[in-house]
Amino acid sequence: MPGVTAAPRSSMVVEIGGLPIRLRCDDLAFIRLLIERYAGYVSSSVEASADFDIELAPPGTESGDEDLRVCWDSGRWQIDRGDFRAEWNPALARGRIQQTINPYSLDSVLRIVHTLLLARTGGFLLHASSAIRNGRAFLFAGVSGAGKTTIARLAPPDVALLTDEISFVTRREDRYLAVGTPFFGELARVGENLRAPVECLYLLAKGPANKIEPIDAADAVRGLLGNVLFFARDPEFVKLVFDAAFDFVSRVPVRRLTFVPDASVWDLII
Repeated sequence: MPGVTAAPRSSMVVEIGGLPIRLRCDDLAFIRLLIERYAGYVSSSVEASADFDIELAPPGTESGDEDLRVCWDSGRWQIDRGDFRAEWNPALARGRIQQTINPYSLDSVLRIVHTLLLARTGGFLLHASSAIRNGRAFLFAGVSGAGKTTIARLAPPDVALLTDEISFVTRREDRYLAVGTPFFGELARVGENLRAPVECLYLLAKGPANKIEPIDAADAVRGLLGNVLFFARDPEFVKLVFDAAFDFVSRVPVRRLTFVPDASVWDLII
């Protein structure tokens, strides 16, 4: 990506799920844009799980037809797409991002880095909306159009929405927690920066009536893996994700939730 700037000076830290990531850039206006974009998740943490220097390229230098590539090479992750180039050395917790002035390109990099960080501790990101009710978290997973945003939009006032698109699931000892994220879908609303133990994962389906049905362990694992954000193809990383999915299903109930687009569906989620 030609024409990038250099010598990053300004910085901010975005912290999601207890994983602070420091972002440095010499463009103070861009840092301010990031502070606004990640409002509610900006941290004063001195330590960082990863530290990235951002180099900005002029608009129009991106190549929109390039597919995402995430690969392990010579002790570092290489993360490339048409609108950004990134590399990250986990051993040094340092990396570099080249991108245009677009905070949503950075969104993609942060999601990928979080999948790599979470995999080491048994967690993952999931195509799911999630919410907290009565101190317990509920996940609603499904492909595009399954109803993730719809069920989030229908949530009653006593529900705290964590996300309507990308759920952050982390493992702490023998339980799983759902954590709020700034990553959103159609609602265009940052999730609340809260966390709670996961009570249930619902695999969404639309139908003529609201109902919850049990599913067997094999279907639960397939349903979960079908919605896990899964970018890298490194064999070690693949094994970590599969192990996390099997462990999650052994500890957290997974159910099929068929629903009509009406607030009454939340009468089942208690």
